[in-house]
Amino acid sequence: MAIFSVYVVNKAGGLIYQLDHYAPRADTEKTFSFPLDLVLRPHDERVVVAFGQRDGIRVGHAVLAINGADVNGRFTADGKDVLEFLGNPANYPVSIRFGRHRLSSNEKLMLASMFHSLFAIGSQLSPEVGSSGIEMLETDTFKLHCFQTLTGIKFVVLADPRQAGIDSLLRKIYEIYSDFALKNPFYSLEMPIRCELFDQNLKLALEVAEKAGPFGPGS
Repeated sequence: MAIFSVYVVNKAGGLIYQLDHYAPRADTEKTFSFPLDLVLRPHDERVVVAFGQRDGIRVGHAVLAINGADVNGRFTADGKDVLEFLGNPANYPVSIRFGRHRLSSNEKLMLASMFHSLFAIGSQLSPEVGSSGIEMLETDTFKLHCFQTLTGIKFVVLADPRQAGIDSLLRKIYEIYSDFALKNPFYSLEMPIRCELFDQNLKLALEVAEKAGPFGPGS
């Protein structure tokens, strides 16, 4: 079982806290000869596999590193265009590491804002007045769980679909937020949470949830 990440979104839709707790490694590194037997295309300022799957490399995986050096979006570590570099026979054989693209800070901010809007749409579409909005979204690889407080703060947890006790965990995170963020005299409401005690207690709560499931009385 695993808890992947935690997001805290303020009532205006701004991301005020994010923690990547566990990210499954799915990187694949292979050495290729010319010509490259994968079709690569630029997409959202990175180079991804558009066609051809082999040895754990999947369509949608991004080029993460070339010859052991991390790439910077569409450019190699020394500033060369990735597609031009891989199109030159003189650069082969070449070692390429593929994997799932890591979200940037700006992308996380954008996704939090999008979820806030989706949450509002879900509330408005409800046939009943006073809908609580989206509480869970399920896919084959993860579940998104959301708990919104009376003041509009949203706590979002992404976890393995088999992970138990997430409802209790969400309320535990709310307690930690109340104890270590709201009671911090240096914290301003609706602003990013930068508190070491909040970080420490949140990480501890995630570890307990992964190992023991639901929180018991007095936890």
